[in-house]
Amino acid sequence: MTSNADFFLVSYQFALPEENIAQHPLSRRDSSRLLVVDCVTGETKDKTFFDICDYLAPGDLLVVNNTRVFPARLLGKKESGGKAELLILEYPVPESGSVGGDVEGWQLAEVVGLVKSAKRPKPGGHLLFSENLVGVVRELLPDGKVRVALRYRGDLARLLEEHGEMPLPPYIHREEGQSEEDRQRYQTVYAENPGAVAAPTAGLHFTPELLERIQERGVRIAQVTLHVGYGTFAPVRVADIREHVIHAEYLKVSEETAMLVNETRASGGRVWAVGTTSVRALEFAARETGQVTARSGFCDLYIYPGYQFRVVDNLITNFHLPQSSLLFLVSALVGRARILAAYGEAVAKGYRFYSYGDAMVLITKHPQG
Repeated sequence: MTSNADFFLVSYQFALPEENIAQHPLSRRDSSRLLVVDCVTGETKDKTFFDICDYLAPGDLLVVNNTRVFPARLLGKKESGGKAELLILEYPVPESGSVGGDVEGWQLAEVVGLVKSAKRPKPGGHLLFSENLVGVVRELLPDGKVRVALRYRGDLARLLEEHGEMPLPPYIHREEGQSEEDRQRYQTVYAENPGAVAAPTAGLHFTPELLERIQERGVRIAQVTLHVGYGTFAPVRVADIREHVIHAEYLKVSEETAMLVNETRASGGRVWAVGTTSVRALEFAARETGQVTARSGFCDLYIYPGYQFRVVDNLITNFHLPQSSLLFLVSALVGRARILAAYGEAVAKGYRFYSYGDAMVLITKHPQG
C-alpha cells in the first residue's frame, strides 16, 4: 500500500559512509556479497552472489540486459591547445551520405554530448582527439549539452576503442586514469549490443560458469536490450517524485524473449529481472495488454511507488543512490520502508554500494509447490 510519504523526495534519503562506496571490483565477479530480502517470509539473509542458484527453480526465467558500454569519454584538446573532454551520450551513427567517406576518406557521425574544458566551446570550434578523429561543435543545447559532428577516417568503433575511455560513474574516482580492469569489469560477460554509457550493474556479478549452472537447474535465460543513458545518474530535482521526468532510453525486446516471458508466466514459473533496466524493458513491453510483446524504440517508463507490476516477480539488483529514480523503482516493488530497512542493514554490515559493489535480491514470489 502506498502512503503519501512515498511521493516525497526526502523520504528516500539514507546515510552512506564514503568507505561503503566500492571503487574497484572484487577479483571474482560472483564473490560479491548478496543480501537476500524475502518479502514472502519477511526474512533477510547474508549470502554470496554465487548462491543465487539456490533461489532459482526449474521453470523460472532469468532476463538479462545485453547492452554493451562503449568508450564514450573522448580525451583531446581544443585548437588552442587546452584540454577538452567529450562525453558522448548516445552511440554515434554515421550520417546518411557520408558512409564510404569523401575523397580523403573522412566520414561524419553526429552526436550529442557533454564537453568538459576551461571554457565552453563555441559553434564551429574543433575538438582534436587524433589525426583520424575530430569533433566539430555544431550547436549549443540546453543543460550544458552540445551537438557535435564527429569527423573520422577508418572504423569508428575501433577509433572509439583506441581513443575513448569507459564512462565510469562520477562516484568512482581514478587519479591515474582508467586501467584495463575498468574496460574488462565495467561490462557484463554477455554484453553484446553497443550503445550504453553506463553498465547495467546488476549483471556485473555473473560469470559464464554461473550462468551455465543456472541453466543446468532448468532455468531459461532471455535477453533484452536497453541502452543505459547518462541520465541514470541525473539527480531528481523535484520535491514530489511524481513530477520527475525520466530520460528515454533505446530498447529492444525480441519476439523470442516475449514468447519466453509469456510462456513462463502461463506455466506458473517466475520471471527474474537482472537489474532495473531489465525491469523497465519488460514492464514497458507489457503495458498495453499485460502480455509482453516484441518492441523496439525508446522507453520512458517511470516506475515509482503505486506502480502495479505486470511481469516481474523477483529482482536482482545493486544498491542505489539516495533519492534516485532507481531507488524509487525498487521501493515500488517491495515497499519503501522495507528497502530503507534493508539498506540500513547493508550499511551496518559493511556491504559495498553502487556499480562495483555488492548485490541484493528482492523476492516477492516463491516457486509453486
